[in-house]
Amino acid sequence: MTRRLLVALALAALVALAVAGLVRSAASPDRPDPATAIAAGLRCPACQGESVADSRSPIAASMRQVIADQVAQGRSAHEVRRWFVDRYGEEVLAQPPLRGPALLLWAVPAVALLGAGAGALRTLRPRPADGERRRPDGGSARGRGRPRRAWWVAAIGLTALVATVAVAADRLAPPAPQPAAADPTAVALRLAQDLEGQQRYDAAAQMYREALRERPDEAVRLRLAFALLRAGDAAGAEQTARQVLTDSPGSPDGLLVLGLAERTTRPADAPGVLRRFLAVAPGHPAAAEIRRLIGS
Repeated sequence: MTRRLLVALALAALVALAVAGLVRSAASPDRPDPATAIAAGLRCPACQGESVADSRSPIAASMRQVIADQVAQGRSAHEVRRWFVDRYGEEVLAQPPLRGPALLLWAVPAVALLGAGAGALRTLRPRPADGERRRPDGGSARGRGRPRRAWWVAAIGLTALVATVAVAADRLAPPAPQPAAADPTAVALRLAQDLEGQQRYDAAAQMYREALRERPDEAVRLRLAFALLRAGDAAGAEQTARQVLTDSPGSPDGLLVLGLAERTTRPADAPGVLRRFLAVAPGHPAAAEIRRLIGS
């Protein structure tokens, strides 16, 4: 009776440790807000060691808004994460997928649970009352004690194995080197384009400004000017277009944005700028519409 009690206690400890291993491998804080939970699982490209949920950077704010929009559209957490991974790679994930030794944290507890079930069925099955019942072939049932002892030893071994995994999990699966964060400029530009596609031009302009801080590029500045123009900020669009034309006086798109912005800020000067645009780029896709606007 004492031995059976010890075996039962050992199996109970085995199950408890196995469950603890599974919980340790998969546990995450309860977050009732799915958008916040998704944001916590993404790395902020503009920050060091901060999640999108915790960061105060404009890029993280735009990413949180994208997450909220997609959750509102009914997308699952997996679909939202996949959307970001497809655009920025797996380095955008706070926790990369389990690979190599990390899988032991899942496999060992599962195997241990199966072993516990088998051990329980075998070891805790009631014995015959006489303990000396003869087998049909005439042999003694006394030999059944050896398999029982073997199961008892196996249960203790499995318990020790799961305990080792639970205690030394960090050694079994050392944290992989953190991948380099996604390029914040690339993320900002991609987010800006996505926001433009949603006709959220103010937010897109903010992302273009973030990109310009890291990459003072004429093409990015032109996109910022167009976003400002579409957002109704004619003064901002004019100023940005003039910055482009300072470096590239003959830029067709710079002249186009400047002329369109001046139709609001400097109506008398706008036709002249737009005629310069037509002279520089008569075959531009916007040329026909500009000719209609200025009546030429």
